[in-house]
This record gives sequence, C-alpha cells and structure tokens, in this order.
Amino acid sequence: MAFEDKIKEHEERKKRATAMGGPDKLERRRDNGLLNARERVDYLYDTGTFRESGLYGVSYIPEMRDQTPTDGKVTGFGDVAGRKVGVVAYDFTVKGSSSSYTNNRKMSHIKEMGTKRGFPVVFMTESTGVRMPDVMGEGMGFTDEGRRFLRTRTAPWVCAQLGPCFGSAAWHAVCSDFNVMRKGAVMAVSSPRMVSRAVGQEISGEDLGGWRVHADHTGFADVVVDTDEEAIDTVKKFLSYMPSHQNEAPPVMPVPDGSDDACKSILDLFPESAAKVYDVRKIIQAFVDTDSFFEIKARFGRSMCTALARIDGKSVGFIANNPQFKGGAMDAQACTKATSFLVLCDSYNIPIVFLQDQPGFLIGPEAEKQGIIGKIINWMNAMLQTTVPKVTIIMRKSYGRGFINMGAANTVEEIAAWWSAEVSFMDPRSAVAVVHGIEEEDDPERYQELLKEMARDGGAYDLAAVYGVKEVLDPRETRAYLIDMLDIHRSRLSNGIGEHKLEAWPTSYV
Repeated sequence: MAFEDKIKEHEERKKRATAMGGPDKLERRRDNGLLNARERVDYLYDTGTFRESGLYGVSYIPEMRDQTPTDGKVTGFGDVAGRKVGVVAYDFTVKGSSSSYTNNRKMSHIKEMGTKRGFPVVFMTESTGVRMPDVMGEGMGFTDEGRRFLRTRTAPWVCAQLGPCFGSAAWHAVCSDFNVMRKGAVMAVSSPRMVSRAVGQEISGEDLGGWRVHADHTGFADVVVDTDEEAIDTVKKFLSYMPSHQNEAPPVMPVPDGSDDACKSILDLFPESAAKVYDVRKIIQAFVDTDSFFEIKARFGRSMCTALARIDGKSVGFIANNPQFKGGAMDAQACTKATSFLVLCDSYNIPIVFLQDQPGFLIGPEAEKQGIIGKIINWMNAMLQTTVPKVTIIMRKSYGRGFINMGAANTVEEIAAWWSAEVSFMDPRSAVAVVHGIEEEDDPERYQELLKEMARDGGAYDLAAVYGVKEVLDPRETRAYLIDMLDIHRSRLSNGIGEHKLEAWPTSYV
C-alpha cells in the first residue's frame, strides 16, 4: 500500500494525542463521577459533528512535548441542535490544563472564528492557571494578553465551570454571557494554596470561591448544578433561547400543547390581599409556553427575578419584582442583576417584559455602602440604551423611582396594569407619616382620611383615564395580551434585530 509508513505514523500520532493524561488519571476521574474533556465534548455536540482544531498541538518546550497531548485544551467546532458552535474544553489531566503558548493560540482561534463567522463559543473550564515556565515563551503574553479577553457580544459566549478555575478558566467565565457552575468547582484569582500562603491562614477552596460565593454574593454563577452532564444540558438549554449571532433573531420553537391553559388559573396564584406575598416565578410560568421558564441568577438579588422563557414559541426576557423576598424591595444586587439581564437581552435581540410589584429601592446605611445610588443609575443608563421591544405590566404596587426603572415613564413601548395596580411616589402609609407627621395610632380617623388622599388617582383605572397605562387587564388575559403586544412591536423593519448599543457593556461588574 502506498504511503504505508505515513498512514501508520498518522494513526500513532492521533492515538497519542487523544490519550490525554493517561489511563490512571482518566480512571480516577471516572471514579469521582467526572467526565473527561473529550467525554464533555461528545456530550455537548450532536453525534458525529465535532471537527477538532489543534489535535497535534503540544508544548513549545521540546522536553515537555511528550507530556502535553493537545497541550491540555481540546478545541474545535461542531453542531448543537443543528447549529454551529465552537468549543474550548480544558483537559485537566494534562498539566492541570494550565495556560501555555500553544493552547492560548488554539483558544484564540476558536474565539476569533466565533466572532468573525457568527456562532457561539462554549468554554468547559477547569485549570490550575498559568503554566510555568512554558508561558515565558510568549513573553508572559505581553504581545496580546491585553486584547485576549476584549470582546463585544457579536456571538454568545457560554461557560461551564467544572473544577478548579484559575487563570483563563476564571477569565473566560466572567467574560461570558452565561456561566453555569457545578458544585465542587472553585473560581478565584489565585488558588487556595497561594491565598493561604499570602494571608497566613488556611483558606478552603469552597470559602475562597465555591458555588455559594458566586451564586449568592458575586452573581457570577448564573445557574448551579450537581453534575457535569447537568452543566452541559444547561448550556444547551441557554443556547436554545439565543440566536447564533447578534444579527439574527432568536430561533422560534414549537408551542407545546396546553400552553394557554395555566393562565386561566392565575388568580389562584395571586393573593387578593395586598398584604400577602406570592412567588412571581409561578406567575410567569402560568402565562409562558409550557416548560419554557429558565431562571438566571436565582440565588442572587432574590427580590428580582430575571428569566428567559418563550411566548408563542419566541424567546422573551423577564425582569420581575418578587415580593416573596424583601417584599420586592430592590437592593444593590437586584439592580446589578436587572442591568446585566438588560444587556444580555438587548445584545441578542430578545424582547423584554417587566412585571412590577415593588415598594421602591432598599434604603439605609448598608445599601449606601453597597453603592446603590450608582447601581440605580447604571440600570437606568442601560435601560435608556436598550433598543429591543419592551412591555410593562404593573401587577400590584409600584412606588417611587422604581416605577421608572422597572419600565415606565416612556422607557418602554407598551404599559398595561392589572386591576390590582397601585402607583404612587411612595407607599401611601409612609407618605402620611412623612408628609403629615401622623401615625395611625395617633388619630385613626384622620389617618384614614389622609391615607385615602395619598392613594388618590393611583389605581389602575385612574392611570388608564389619563393614558398612563394603555390597558387594564384581567390577569387571566396576560398571555393573550403579551402575544399580541410582542407581535405588534416585533422589529419588522430590521428583521427583529436591535441596535446593540450595550454590546460592549462589561459582563462582570457588580
């Protein structure tokens, strides 16, 4: 056979390249219930579609070449649900998937092609950080490190954190539009060992940068899961709401049977008494397409719910006050959460629905220390630059500046109210105390007179009378209303594409 030696060499090289860190390391991963990098890639992609890029890459240092198959990063292209997606999968069995001259070039190519050709890039990360002395070969990255993590949202970046994430494994996570974190993963600037040495006391990975830190405090973990498979399934689900790039509309999915039914019973979820709380997530699920509700940052800024869903098969973003937490009062975390979600939706042509039921922004010394004033205006700044269609429904109370930030006063295209809506510059009870200096126990009869005056002209029909809201809805009409409004405000002149004024907004400010 012609070229027999070349064929044999080619097969041997391919076998060595795909062996990763060797059978012992791979077996230990299996024993711990972890997928290896190639298993993760196979789980991500449609069967038979993966085309690897850089299979034969190794360390540029000759003495390390035999120890660094694919140089610790599996990169390439394939299809996810029939759409092209790039991947960077960190292979922890090879030098802890540490960053080096060769694998940085591999990663840069995938990212560049995703941006240039218009498809998402998925990062499946775990890494010890920078590899020394290998990285010295690129002059510590001084030539292009300053631009390596510069991006605008031309196409989605999605990250799954699946182990210790230091160095580029952390940078890619916080640069991404969406980040899912597996329990047991750790993300920090430096490793626990380095931090413990620096501070002179033992610091665990969980305390330094575990999932609770990033789900509850930083907001960097958009979703938390238990296994590698769940993490990759979550990545796929997120991508199903996204366009492949910013210059196309998100995909349209079939509407599940029975999607119109739940809204008929929505009054069973919404208390008649304004003094009672409820979970706005259940309200949203009652009028979106069945099983399409996908919450983002569920544990962060819990008085605000941000979620993707579908209505009539089309992607929609929701920013909703949740009275179940802090009575719906918006704290610094909630402001950051809302702003981040506005940026996501506006960058990828997803219309936004606001659901208002809030007593205002959280006040007090702690709120001020967290910079809530600046976060309120950051939110408003993002709101005013958002160009996708926006629809607001006032469900119940809406007081003060929060009325505007939550989509009112000419910041949205459409605004409606449920018959239970009540709008005021502040809670009328507080207003009586502040303006008139009287509490209910001081003079009950006078207090009630003043309370009625403070609440005057703030009901749903009062607002509708002056076109402050354009419709008053029976809550059971919400799904039909949103289907109509989102269709009316579809951007026909631009084929559903916005102006993307927020595409360069930072992905990870808090």
